[in-house]
Amino acid sequence: MNIRLLCLLGALALTNTDALADQEPASGVAAAERGNIKLIEDALHRHTAILASDAFGGRAPATDGEALTTAYLVKQFKALGLAPGNGDSYLQRVPVTELSIDAGATLAMKGKNFSTQLEYGDEMVVSTEKQVEATALEDSKMVFVGYGIVAQERNWNDYAGVDVRGKTVVILVNDPGYAT
Repeated sequence: MNIRLLCLLGALALTNTDALADQEPASGVAAAERGNIKLIEDALHRHTAILASDAFGGRAPATDGEALTTAYLVKQFKALGLAPGNGDSYLQRVPVTELSIDAGATLAMKGKNFSTQLEYGDEMVVSTEKQVEATALEDSKMVFVGYGIVAQERNWNDYAGVDVRGKTVVILVNDPGYAT
């Protein structure tokens, strides 16, 4: 089954099945297919417009927009006569974690005859994938690796010959040539 057919079938699941039943029989497969595609397109546009409207508040997780979106989808599934797919529910709980950086974060660097403190956003950016309340890194040697690119097809490896084990890797943001 090709991806186009899968997309059409997915859109069809969101259409009003009564509209398809009321459709006049078309002469020939191509005419019937064109008619069904038009109905599918219309339904897809209608549902997309509804879900994308300001009334759904952006649909972000843990917001009123999410609740409105899931309620709308459940209503549509019920109207189609679909059975719940998760026990007696149409929904499945998915734990969500938000990671954010404190705008007041700083990066202090000290060397033998050198000391500086960089401010977040203007002079440096830090991040972590660890899901913890706070994270800190102390007494870590720093290794500069340019843009941190490894692109074998371009014979480019910023990490070639650089030992990064147990060290803090410092990279440039964006892509080479971005500033120009």
